Amino acid sequence: MAEFKEISPNASATAKLTNWFENRFPTAFDAYRVHMSEYYAPKNFNFWYIFGSLALLVLVIQIVTGIFLVMHYKPDAAKAFESVEYIMRDVPWGWLIRYMHSTGASAFFVVVYLHMFRGLLYGSYRKPRELVWIFGCAIFLCLMAEAFMGYLLPWGQMSYWGAQVIVNLFAAIPFVGPDLALLIRGDYVVGDATLNRFFSFHVIAVPLVLLGLVAAHLLALHDVGSNNPDGVEIKGPKAPRDAQGHPLDGVPFHPYYTVHDIFGVCVFLMVFSAIIFFAPEFGGYFLEYNNFIPADPLKTPAHIAPVWYFTPFYSMLRAITSEMMYALIACVVGAAAFAVLKTRLIGLVKGAIVVAAAVVVVAMLSFDAKFWGVLVMGGAVVILFFLPWLDNSPVKSIRYRPSWHKYLYGVFVVFFFVLGYLGVQPPSPLGERISQIGTLFYFGFFLLMPWWSRIGETKPVPDRVIFAAH
Repeated sequence: MAEFKEISPNASATAKLTNWFENRFPTAFDAYRVHMSEYYAPKNFNFWYIFGSLALLVLVIQIVTGIFLVMHYKPDAAKAFESVEYIMRDVPWGWLIRYMHSTGASAFFVVVYLHMFRGLLYGSYRKPRELVWIFGCAIFLCLMAEAFMGYLLPWGQMSYWGAQVIVNLFAAIPFVGPDLALLIRGDYVVGDATLNRFFSFHVIAVPLVLLGLVAAHLLALHDVGSNNPDGVEIKGPKAPRDAQGHPLDGVPFHPYYTVHDIFGVCVFLMVFSAIIFFAPEFGGYFLEYNNFIPADPLKTPAHIAPVWYFTPFYSMLRAITSEMMYALIACVVGAAAFAVLKTRLIGLVKGAIVVAAAVVVVAMLSFDAKFWGVLVMGGAVVILFFLPWLDNSPVKSIRYRPSWHKYLYGVFVVFFFVLGYLGVQPPSPLGERISQIGTLFYFGFFLLMPWWSRIGETKPVPDRVIFAAH
């Protein structure tokens, strides 16, 4: 048993109360010191570093508002839509709770996309933070599952038909697809069984996994330390330290970055509140107009599209047509030919590459394009997990990479936005062609990264972080 810490009898009442708690719950105070007051973060953080704390804030908003919504929601196909209307019209402040939750879903993906893009810019996935990045990608995957399952719960037209389309995609998987789709639906069509399954996962199962991953993400981050815009390790073996062993290029997270984050939180809450009170549907992007119509299995909407945060990946799904398969086959054959003719590999390895390419081409010709579309849509997320091993640049941060890298990243962002926009639009020949180009660029960006990330002359990386006091 640890010894009790003594305190002066003349100490203030607050100090005495703090001492009383610390003696009886020292673990909590140790955690505060490790993760806040004695956790040293780089002193050159910029505004890009507020999105992690904003994601945590939105997670809390979603959990709290979700608890209140569950009090009045009925997961019954005959009553779900009416229960949402009851929340909106009759429950005191129910409309506010519902709009906070629906707007919070979109806000979650906004801050998470920006948080991930910051990691991409500054190489926050590089050694020794590979596990931090993997946990982050797992969080993103859980968020997508949570959002998809929650999307069905209002039981509106777009919820119902969106779920019908997405679940039916699983049926395209060879051999196990039909049984898998039946397992997900719980019936031969999206109905009461599906609603109950999705409700259970949305409210209990996925949030538990999500909270565990968030805890693992934060603990892994604080074990290896935060990255910074310069990509310089402030806690490395050669990093300068003061007499107490604290890094000279770091400052305690509290109070310096708690104040920094509070400012970001205030700005975020002003924007968040403005959307809730003045434009909760956000032009039909946050809440589709068809979702204010009860689900009708006998009436299909003219255009079925998922919510905006899924649309880049939905565009990739739609881009994979029978015509597109020939372009993909050409890519596989070209990659295999390049590996055989231009690389210094032993003959056995070259033979294995040729055989593997032939097997892939046969599979691509054998299975329906719809299956490969599902595979591409899933692969667009899964490939993010491998980013730490795809990037071979000698430097981490975009600041010290060749200037043309910035333009390449810019084109990547433009294509991602274009894919997102096309995903909410009805199919068209021009849109299909642009989606195919965007899909090829998206995968080319990552799959060719081991090659292009090494090209060009990098700028010298400083030994210490560059920081100007303000």
